[in-house]
Amino acid sequence: MLRIHFSSEDVARTRVAAAADPLWELVLSLHLLQSRNPDPAVVSWRREVTEGLRRDRAAARFRLLFALNPPRGYFPDFLTPQESRQSVEAGLDAVRSTPVPRLHRDLTVLAADNRLPSPATALARGEPEALRQLTASMEHYRALAITPYWPRVASAVEADRGRRARALLDGGTDALLESLRPVARWRPGVLEVPDYPADRELHLRGRGLLLVPSFFCSRAPVALLDPTLPPVLVYPVDRLGGLVPPAGPGAAGGVDPAMAGAGGREALAALLGRTRASVLAVIDEGCSTGEVARRLRISPAAASQHASVLRNAGLLVSHRDRNTVLHTLTPLGRAMLRQ
Repeated sequence: MLRIHFSSEDVARTRVAAAADPLWELVLSLHLLQSRNPDPAVVSWRREVTEGLRRDRAAARFRLLFALNPPRGYFPDFLTPQESRQSVEAGLDAVRSTPVPRLHRDLTVLAADNRLPSPATALARGEPEALRQLTASMEHYRALAITPYWPRVASAVEADRGRRARALLDGGTDALLESLRPVARWRPGVLEVPDYPADRELHLRGRGLLLVPSFFCSRAPVALLDPTLPPVLVYPVDRLGGLVPPAGPGAAGGVDPAMAGAGGREALAALLGRTRASVLAVIDEGCSTGEVARRLRISPAAASQHASVLRNAGLLVSHRDRNTVLHTLTPLGRAMLRQ
């Protein structure tokens, strides 16, 4: 079990990452790809990526990357630098600039339970070419396994952020931390992660905690091993029904540019119907089925039916919290609303 200890200052400094972290998603997808029992929601993704890797003529380039990311247990902290929150390019630059002592320490910990290929020796010495080859393999893997699916990954994380924001607004940081159940349990002053693979205590010491919602995080939340690094807890989000590759050249951008300027709300009403367009607008900042019904003066059953149609179209996601169903727009739903 992981126990994260908070002071009152830490509670005040706890926050949720602004978006999906590209390097955390990359690394955790490598673990999920190698898992023997992957979530059914990612079975088709796993099949497509596995076939793509087999077809790659330079598949040997991935050998070190996979060795650094075994399906279970420890993986190096330096692969997920905090700079990755700015952009994938900034994150990869930070990986290439990792100090040699950190490389040596992380790889020594990994080698204690895993057999590493010979290029790991050059990497542990911080040789620039070894670091360049590693980040090149990360970029190539990301283009194959992450980028085509990024809109769905980003949508799932954005929907989770909406859920956490509502918990924070309704009940403060205590409610935000409580909302992490069942993967973590909040007791005043301590956040417990029951399924963590080791028994560990993490004291935040006034630094606060960054919560990082992740599509590819599987089962138990993840934390960095080095207690001197900025504290993060990466936790799994609802995968919104799974991963499918985008259809058509404009899909990766969320909304086809040809749809832009299609007439605003009137065009949206013509497409969805006025009531469903109104439901989409009401849910813009997140709300419950009951709130939709009250604001639009329709029955709860009608509100639920309209939300179901919009959810099936990928425009919103729903999450049950006790006896209330909360709805949040996906990036696609928000983009349609902004046209």
